[in-house]
Amino acid sequence: MSEWQECELSEIAEVQTGPFGSQLKNEQYITGGTPVVTVEHITNFRIDDFDYPSVTNEDKERLSRYLLNEGDIIFTRVGSVDLSAYVKAHQHDWMFSSRMLRVRPHKKVDSRFLSYFFQQKSFRDYILNISVGATMPSINTGILKSVLISYPPLPEQKAIAAVLSSLDDKIDLLHRQNKTLEAMAETLFRQWFVVEAKEDWLEKPLGYLFEISSGKCLKKENLIDNGIYPVLGANGEIGRTNDYLFDEKLLFTGRVGTLGNIFIIDNAKVWLSDNTLVFTKIKYFYFVYFLLKTARLGDYNAGSTQPLIRQSDIKEIPIIFPNDEKLNIFEIQSGLLFDKVKTNQKQIRILKTLRDNLLPKLMSGEVRVTY
Repeated sequence: MSEWQECELSEIAEVQTGPFGSQLKNEQYITGGTPVVTVEHITNFRIDDFDYPSVTNEDKERLSRYLLNEGDIIFTRVGSVDLSAYVKAHQHDWMFSSRMLRVRPHKKVDSRFLSYFFQQKSFRDYILNISVGATMPSINTGILKSVLISYPPLPEQKAIAAVLSSLDDKIDLLHRQNKTLEAMAETLFRQWFVVEAKEDWLEKPLGYLFEISSGKCLKKENLIDNGIYPVLGANGEIGRTNDYLFDEKLLFTGRVGTLGNIFIIDNAKVWLSDNTLVFTKIKYFYFVYFLLKTARLGDYNAGSTQPLIRQSDIKEIPIIFPNDEKLNIFEIQSGLLFDKVKTNQKQIRILKTLRDNLLPKLMSGEVRVTY
């Protein structure tokens, strides 16, 4: 690694905080306009495409120095301060919020290489350790500028980034395929059971089709960073453990906090937290899945201080129940589509493991690439 260099981030990149609310017109966001990326949109080192706040064209022009370019890297400034994301071409000219920091690398450092450098567990642990704040971790431009960055010559940076991004591109492709496959099944559901619904179909309560229960709280000492099984909450995985609560095909959704997300567990060992509702012994599995997805569960919120949905309210949702023959055909066709989803998910896990194992080795120079 003799040709590798080390320096503070400020020597190879510009670091900028996003505009504060007082800098925006009327001190608020609008509907439509230029998207603004904030902390909630950063997951798995990606900018998630959902429900962006936005600003007026006037604000966009006035605050143009806060616009994003392809190749920028944005950091969460408060909360999960170890998360970052690479800005892609279609996110050019978006804006980032005051809760974010933008890193804009200079020419001698490849931005994709730098984005992978930020994803290393060792780097993320370091950021968490140097963050400030008694109740919520936070970082600022001064903290981020002072972190040490090590990097090889530019051609090797590009080669390293190419290896890792090729794995990420394949993972993204498989995710997109899965969305398409599920959308095909949902289109079939809506056509057969909404558009073509018959007047003579019987109305029954949704609870007729499954058993429902709450997940269970896992003791803090049983949360293990490298645990065998995932601990799942209302938004997905929230930790790991060596214990499991379920080992069957089931559905679950949020009971407290986030409402309306529906997840499939296909015969995998998992622990489901006490802020989830669990659907087991399901008659017509995929039919129930799409019923729950389209049921607008958020409308059944019964919480006073935070969103809450009760088992009894879900069980009493009325549904129009078609004949068994149509349901059986739907289950077979949907099952074929979701079998392909399951195969893709397995390949995604393999590729993620390969990428995560390669990342620290490439970034330390333990594994070298030809360039």
